Amino acid sequence: MFEQTDTPKEKIYYDQRSVTLRTTQSLYFVQEHDKTILLGLLLNEHKEKQIVIVVKSKKKADALSEFLISKEFKALAVHGNHREVQQKEAGTAFNLGTLNIIITTNMILKTLELENIKLLVSYDLPETPVDYYTHLASMKELGEAFALVSPEDEPLLGDIEFNMKKEIEEKILEEFVPSSAPSNKGKAKKDRQKKPRHRKVKARKEKEA
Repeated sequence: MFEQTDTPKEKIYYDQRSVTLRTTQSLYFVQEHDKTILLGLLLNEHKEKQIVIVVKSKKKADALSEFLISKEFKALAVHGNHREVQQKEAGTAFNLGTLNIIITTNMILKTLELENIKLLVSYDLPETPVDYYTHLASMKELGEAFALVSPEDEPLLGDIEFNMKKEIEEKILEEFVPSSAPSNKGKAKKDRQKKPRHRKVKARKEKEA
């Protein structure tokens, strides 16, 4: 008699890209000047979670922290203007659960050693797909992620999705009402309806391949 053998199990990979593909992701298309308002509405559904928000600049981190605190969120900006001991104290508070929202930059996030992240928000998309994968991998598949994508961010989104070989699910928040664009010295407002979702980026890359 032949012994029955178990069906070989599919191998699970833990490199950054593989972890990213297994992590729940979504995105919201929004004009740059409306990102803060949209974020506040979205976070109302996640108030009890441990949240990390990644931004491009220290100035933006500070402004966003002030906004969220005004909305009664327990938020703290952590960036390069803070001493190393302050950064460590913030990371410890987050890991203990006494602080539930950290707003930080790409560079500082890599050093904080945060645990139990349940929601990661790409307020600004990183400049490289690798950094996007690194951010999501820091959740260790414990949570979900969403990104706020302005027209200016779409080339970065195209690079991320091209490298993942996967489109991130687009969502719409029904109660969000876009505001009028602020004056920008006569520059034409970008209209993403006239520019299909990063198809030009994909076509360029496929041509280069």
